[in-house]
Amino acid sequence: MCGIAGAYSENFIAGKYIYYALFSLQHRGQESAGIAFYSDGLRYKKQMGLVSEVFSKEDLIPAKYAIGHVRYSTTGLSRLENAQPFVVRSKIGNIAVAHNGNLVNHAELRRKLENEGSVFTSDSDSEIIAQMLSKILLIEGDYKECLQELNSKLIGSHSCVLLINDKIIAYRDPLGFRPLCVGEIEDGYIVCSESCAIDSLEGKFIRDLEPGEAVIIEDGELEFIKFAKSNRKAVCIFEYIYFARPDSIIDGINVYKARTEMGRILAEESPTNADFVSAVPDSGITAAIGYATRSGLPYMECLIKNRYVGRTFIMPKQELRELLVKLKVNVIKENAMNKRIVLVDDSIVRATTSKKIVEMLKRAGAKEVHVRVGSPPIIAPCYFGIDMKTRKELVASSHSVEEIKEIVGADSLCYLSLKGLLTALKKLGGKEFCTACLTGKYPVPVPGELTE
Repeated sequence: MCGIAGAYSENFIAGKYIYYALFSLQHRGQESAGIAFYSDGLRYKKQMGLVSEVFSKEDLIPAKYAIGHVRYSTTGLSRLENAQPFVVRSKIGNIAVAHNGNLVNHAELRRKLENEGSVFTSDSDSEIIAQMLSKILLIEGDYKECLQELNSKLIGSHSCVLLINDKIIAYRDPLGFRPLCVGEIEDGYIVCSESCAIDSLEGKFIRDLEPGEAVIIEDGELEFIKFAKSNRKAVCIFEYIYFARPDSIIDGINVYKARTEMGRILAEESPTNADFVSAVPDSGITAAIGYATRSGLPYMECLIKNRYVGRTFIMPKQELRELLVKLKVNVIKENAMNKRIVLVDDSIVRATTSKKIVEMLKRAGAKEVHVRVGSPPIIAPCYFGIDMKTRKELVASSHSVEEIKEIVGADSLCYLSLKGLLTALKKLGGKEFCTACLTGKYPVPVPGELTE
């Protein structure tokens, strides 16, 4: 999923803006962080770890232009070589690339580039974009033509922020898989994955980039260009279910309101007799509030989260995820004892977290645990930037709802229907989403998979 940002600052503090923007986007990636600066040349720093661990005050050198990245790995292993931004040097100067998404045809593109003499330093698909740009920019005259040429070769999701010498170019792929928005800050502009990063800088939200649209930031000016047309959008529906921060607005949809509405509809579809509603923190809280409001049941905390443990779903290894579930939450035993609990979570992917949490509640004395999920069953892999690569790791791909109920140990288990999910989003003005992980039908051709 990753978080990306680019900033222009008239007062040479672009690096500071990027640092705080990445801090606000840390939920999108916790493996590595990097910032590239342009000030009489391009310099960069990237390391494994959280933003606060990677950068010190001395690292934020004076610069008018900077871009940054926090990584969550899909294509490419979790190691320093795959940290971003990727920097390549070409005859036109230095190019730094921060990429959010995943290319379906990365293997084919890599082979072609290697045959043409390109040398790669990583196994990430994002470096492919950097290498292609270094070649295309030598040939094409203007940036619109360059992006058209690049886009004609890439299949998949690829929202990017580029630092090309003393200018920033940010673009969103023609289907708009991944979000990207533009804001005005005190002495310049920022482009970033989510609007919450603009808010953290006390900036003014300008607008989301449209699918197939780019913004060029140069000499304190913004220029929007449309480089590709698309007959449809395929905005990742998982952004609204899980990934985005609740205080973000993506394509006009308030994420908090969307999740609340999902919870309300879930309560209508799957009511139950219980003493109160609780949530799996933090991502299940908003839907749980919606469920409680609609059902008339009180909302009460049963699980307290350790704030110093990251998001377990986006951790790179299963063993690490299982360990962190134990460290992530603790039960308030007095609240659980002899109670019938409706436990709301945003999704069930592998069932690791759900099973552990139900076990914890039962050990704490809960009489009944009724699990309600604010999304439909995830039955198919994601090839566009979420680490769900195979059906084998998706519990709903090979098990019925009743079987999953037995796996997690719940007294009952119900999911939000696909119709209910789409109704919640359409009520807030949303339309045309990528629902491939919920339906098994993909918006672009994927070898071996069905296409919508």
